[in-house]
Amino acid sequence: MSEITIAPVTRIEGHAKITVFVDEAGDVTDAHFHVTQVRGFERIAQGRPVYEMPSLMARICGICPVSHLVASAKACDEILGVAVPPVAIRLRRIMNLAQIVQSHALSFFHLSSPDLLLGFGSDPVSRNIVGVAEHAPELARDGIALRKFGQEIIERLGGKRIHPAWVVPGGVSSPLRAEQRDAILVTVPQARAAAVRGLQWYKANLASWAEEAAIFGNFPSLYMGLVHETGNAAYSDGELRVIDAKGNRLLDGADPRPYWDYIGEAVEPYSYLKSAYFKPIGYPDGLYRVGPLARLNVVDQLGTEPADIELAEYRMRLGRFPSSSFHYHWARLIEILHCIDMIEQLLSDADILGDDVRARAAINRREGVGVSEAPRGTLFHHYRVDSGGTVQWVNLVIATGHNNLAMNRAVLQVAKHYIKGDEVAEGALNRVEAVIRTYDPCLSCSTHAVGQMPLQIDIVGPTGELLRQVSREEAAG
Repeated sequence: MSEITIAPVTRIEGHAKITVFVDEAGDVTDAHFHVTQVRGFERIAQGRPVYEMPSLMARICGICPVSHLVASAKACDEILGVAVPPVAIRLRRIMNLAQIVQSHALSFFHLSSPDLLLGFGSDPVSRNIVGVAEHAPELARDGIALRKFGQEIIERLGGKRIHPAWVVPGGVSSPLRAEQRDAILVTVPQARAAAVRGLQWYKANLASWAEEAAIFGNFPSLYMGLVHETGNAAYSDGELRVIDAKGNRLLDGADPRPYWDYIGEAVEPYSYLKSAYFKPIGYPDGLYRVGPLARLNVVDQLGTEPADIELAEYRMRLGRFPSSSFHYHWARLIEILHCIDMIEQLLSDADILGDDVRARAAINRREGVGVSEAPRGTLFHHYRVDSGGTVQWVNLVIATGHNNLAMNRAVLQVAKHYIKGDEVAEGALNRVEAVIRTYDPCLSCSTHAVGQMPLQIDIVGPTGELLRQVSREEAAG
C-alpha cells in the first residue's frame, strides 16, 4: 500500500497534515486529517484564579479570541452565580457578531476565494489573496474591508483587535459610549454593501463549481447549533438543536450546558484533535457538523429580512438541508450579512448605552459551563474550581473537534475522486486541502507561518519503500 502525505495543509489557521493511502491498483483506500500540534490550554489553566480565565482563554486563538472570551465569561458567570445585566448581554453579542464577520471574511475572501476565482488547479504561486487582488480587485477590497469592519468594532469595544479583555465574569468591564456607537454605525452601510457584492459574485459563479460541490464532503450527517426559542439563529445565547440529514429533530430546546449528556469525545492515534460525536447514536456513527452550514440547516429563519431573503434563495437552489460541505462558503457569506444587520439592530436600541454592565459576586458554585457560537461552530468551556476560586479542571470542546469526523470523511471522499496512482497532479492535492478549508478549521490561530508554506508528498510502496517524493513545485510543473 502506498501512502501520500500532504504536510502542511495550507491556507488554514494552524498546522495539520493529510495522509492518503493507496493500494497496489492505485485506488485510495483510506485518508486521515492529522492535527500535529499540542496547545495544552486545558492544563495551563489549572491553578489560575477563575477571574483570569476569560482573558487567558482569549489567548487560545488569534482569529476568534472573542468566542473563547464569551464562552469563558459565561462559565465564570455560572460559577459566580450572577445574573448578567441585559445591557452587558447585548454588548457581548455585538462583539461576538463582529468577530464572526471578520473571521468569515478571512476564511472566504483570503483563504478560499483564490481557488474559486483562479481555479483549484491554477498556478499556486498566484493562488492567494494577492492573485485575487490582481484578477478581481473589488472582490479583494471587499474582503479586506469586511475583515476591517469586524476588527474595528472589537477594538472600539475591547480596546484592541486581538485578545481583548473587555468581556469579564459578570458582564463587561465598561459601558458603551455614544461616540463609540456612532462610529460603528456609520460604517455599517459600506460593510453591508460589501457583503451583498460578495454574495452576488458567489451566486453568479456557483454553477462553475458544480463538480466540487458534488464531491466536497457531500454526505448525510447530523447538524448541531444554538437556536433562539423563536427558531431564529442564536450566536451567543440559545438552546441546543440537533437534526438529522432529513431535518428530523433529535434534540430540540435543550439546555446546552450539560453537553456531556449529548456529546461524547473520542481520541484517535493519528491526531491530537479530539473527535466529538452525538452520544445517543455513538462513535463513529454519531458524526455531526457545526458552523455556518449546520446553523443554516438547524434554524427556522435567521431573523433579519435581508439575510432571510438570501436564506430563502439558498434553500431554493440547494434544498432545505444541503449536505455538501462546499456550501459552507455560501452559508458563511449569508451569515456575514446577517451579523452586520444584527450589529446595527442592537446598536440602534437606546438602552445599549446603559451604565449597568457588570454583576459582581464571590464564588458561589464549584462548576460552570459556558456555551457560545464561534465562527466555526458551537463552543463549550467547562471549568471546576475550589472554594477559593482556583481552577482545578478544564475541558474545552471546540468547533473543529465537532467537525473532526466530518473532515476526515470529506478528505477520503475527495481523495478517492481525484487521486489515482502515484502520479499526483498539484490541482488534485489542492482539492484535498480545499475540502478542509470549507470547514475553516481553527487549529491554532495564534501560530503563524511567514513566507512560503512547503508541501511534500511521500509515496510509499506496499513494503514501506519510498517510491517517489514530490514537492508542490514539481507537482505544479
